[in-house]
Amino acid sequence: MPRHLLAVEHTKIRALREQAGLTPQELADRVGVTYRVVVYWEEGRYVPEARNVRRLADALGCATADLTGTPSGSETLVDLRYAAGLTAEEVATRLRATAVGRDLFVDAHKVRSLERGRQVSGWNWRKPGHTGRLVQQLATVYEVPVRMVMDAWMRTRPADEPPRLPERERHGPPASAVEGWEGLNERQRVYLGEILRDDQMTETEMWMRRQNQVRVPPAKQWRKLPFALDAPSEVVGHTRLQQRLRSAGVHDQGAGATLHSLERLGLIKVTKDRVEVPGVGEVDRTLVEITRRGRACARAGLGEPAESAPPAHLLSEWLWGVLLRVAAAGPEGLHESELTGKSLFYLAVGYRPKRQAHPSRGFIELRPRMAPGDTHVLEYRWHTTALGQQHIASYLHVYMEMYPAAASPAQ
Repeated sequence: MPRHLLAVEHTKIRALREQAGLTPQELADRVGVTYRVVVYWEEGRYVPEARNVRRLADALGCATADLTGTPSGSETLVDLRYAAGLTAEEVATRLRATAVGRDLFVDAHKVRSLERGRQVSGWNWRKPGHTGRLVQQLATVYEVPVRMVMDAWMRTRPADEPPRLPERERHGPPASAVEGWEGLNERQRVYLGEILRDDQMTETEMWMRRQNQVRVPPAKQWRKLPFALDAPSEVVGHTRLQQRLRSAGVHDQGAGATLHSLERLGLIKVTKDRVEVPGVGEVDRTLVEITRRGRACARAGLGEPAESAPPAHLLSEWLWGVLLRVAAAGPEGLHESELTGKSLFYLAVGYRPKRQAHPSRGFIELRPRMAPGDTHVLEYRWHTTALGQQHIASYLHVYMEMYPAAASPAQ
């Protein structure tokens, strides 16, 4: 009998079938197999093939990980293939239709060797540039993000030099952004530019607060920038944005009209709230928030490079900082209460941003700290996984260049 790299827990098939309210025959009809095959699966006498694992999951309304018991954020290359419902032969056929598949002379045997962590014959398989192109094609074949294939590759083949993904092409500002800027009058340009500057300054302040482990409100709150207070300026003073516009010589009675014209163009959003001012009481406050379109328009007009996302397999500055915090804790780890929020859904084993979303990176995990004699669990602490440590070691030099203000694990 052929060796199966991915084990489907047969007891789960029956449990999930009953949970879905299906009889064995109904499940067989949905998957496209016989009643006897389903019975054999549930008894553990047969192991479903890759194609049938995907069909089983679809029929039962679950993820393939629910059948295999693979925690979210710990997928290997074979997990991705089974989740896609493809045999090694089918993957090889699809890859051979691409330039990199032909360069690597991909066949089913090489796909299986790749998944088993064995050496794959062929000189080009030792070249990170070629394997990086292969990672991109596997992401297309399996219909998952490139980062998932890269992580699965490094879990499956930790001794390999990491594949090197092709660099993204750099493009100038979108034509629509340039056209939007050119359609503004001088006064509107100054307003939009100063709002962008204030947004950037606020973003830097929030980043510094995170570095000092000070609570940061959600971005949907702090991106709403105070523009004006509905009270005499000699009493409440001027906001930072008003001060900027005063320095540019364009802060006057026409401010409201300019804001609303920018809002009509979809470049900013204008909202109101009420705040307590010492010695005055509650007053109305005008808030402005630059939109994605407005940010692109201002950057194009001011000659700033477009905001670029990190390469597909790397982390944002925020998530990189979280990973470094856990790594810096060393063998002791971080107490589970020290790490909360959305970062867990992108970094921790067993998490995913949303139920149907792609799983986390699996760079950190909770481990129990046992009492003397292993009688019970004292607490749980966050630690970096083997993949998390490998990711740091492989890409530290890249992150130091991308995010020079971030601390290194040794700091």
